[in-house]
Amino acid sequence: MAILIVDDDPRLRDLVRLTLERAGHAVLTAADGRAALIHAAREAPELIVLDVGLPEMDGFEVCRRLRANSDVPILFLTARDDEIDRVVGLELGADDYVTKPFSPRELAARVKAILKRATGPGPR
Repeated sequence: MAILIVDDDPRLRDLVRLTLERAGHAVLTAADGRAALIHAAREAPELIVLDVGLPEMDGFEVCRRLRANSDVPILFLTARDDEIDRVVGLELGADDYVTKPFSPRELAARVKAILKRATGPGPR
């Protein structure tokens, strides 16, 4: 299984991809909301890193559609930093909401924490 990164900025997608690959994750990428839904249905990622401001379909709508039939963990990574956007994202079912600019190390730590919660405790 892999993590799906959805962002229309290719440089940001590459940065997040490299960060998560260095943390040991397989990564898929998509540049818009429609492609994200196709990848999510076809590949069943273990987590989705999702931008809000996407072409074709915004990240809030992608989240809404995913939540209609999936519990895949979702982390919003977006420039939209107003309180209302954060609240909407979390109310739609996101597991976390990180604003740009961001620390790649913090992002990797947040992904690890979400995956740990999603998969339950590991061996001690």
